[in-house]
Amino acid sequence: MIDEFAITFNGPGGATLDRASPDRDDPDKMATYWADDRARMAALWRGKPLVQVGAGIDGGIDLVWLPKDAPIFQEAKDPPIFLGVDQGAARYALDVSAWEDPSADHEQMRQWLDKSRNHHPSLPEDHLFCELRSVMGELSPADAADIAAAKGCIQWHKSHPFCAKCGAPSEPDQGGWRRYCKSCGAMHFPRTDPVVIMLILHKDKALVGRQAVWPQGMYSMLAGFMEPGESIEAAVRRETLEESGVPVGRVQYLACQPWPFPTTLMIACVGEALTDELDPDFDEVEEVLWVSRQDMQDAAAGVHPRIRGARKGAIARDVLDAWSIGQIPDFDQA
Repeated sequence: MIDEFAITFNGPGGATLDRASPDRDDPDKMATYWADDRARMAALWRGKPLVQVGAGIDGGIDLVWLPKDAPIFQEAKDPPIFLGVDQGAARYALDVSAWEDPSADHEQMRQWLDKSRNHHPSLPEDHLFCELRSVMGELSPADAADIAAAKGCIQWHKSHPFCAKCGAPSEPDQGGWRRYCKSCGAMHFPRTDPVVIMLILHKDKALVGRQAVWPQGMYSMLAGFMEPGESIEAAVRRETLEESGVPVGRVQYLACQPWPFPTTLMIACVGEALTDELDPDFDEVEEVLWVSRQDMQDAAAGVHPRIRGARKGAIARDVLDAWSIGQIPDFDQA
């Protein structure tokens, strides 16, 4: 069996902020945080975080933290989300989706991967709203973690404006980490949906698949939502069988990643295929196939004639890269 696995994790799992959750119920503490001139806010527009493109000497992408009185925040209609504290100074996120960008490419914005960028006239030219999938792999783990928390929480508020118990409107509370219903007293908290994503191995091959909406040539590990009353191992076996027709025996946990599309926790596992015969459900996947380590190395390098690797910043990419160079052994070698 696989006893140890240390992933080189490049996605939104490197949180460094102190979430200061006990302070959310302390009005005086929250007021002190807000009054501090060192407090900064991240802006999101229709799910896109505000980033600085070409930041630093390496020309990378950084999450932008602005003063609370920045003109862009006049576009906000909802209260900010308290993300936590960095060296004593509060960090917030604020949704500015009420702004209408006259140059927005709405057709591109409806695509699975929105490559358009949006610029607010009050901001420097290199401060742009970018779709998170397109920049996740270039953000630092800390920035990715902060924006994942912000995006997930903001999306939850948008999709849960009413009390699930009595149907009355609910209100944000606890710095944005709870909604409270004044009508019946019910309290509601942001949800996280667990998803299993699995590296299924048969001898020296790994199982990958693709969905029709993905970019041409992109393949990744199979994945699916867990169901109530289901263990992680059972979910891995069920989802793999449903999508590919491959029965799975042994299953082991590898790593996990928060993934704000919209609010999931990706639970990466490795599973032992009991056969290499494929019987895919084409309602679930467009294609499944077995790949070698060399296939995935070539895909990551962009030289494979058919396969493109999973997106940088996604746990699927980290796991497949690790397997391709032998950091994750085959089951019959472990």
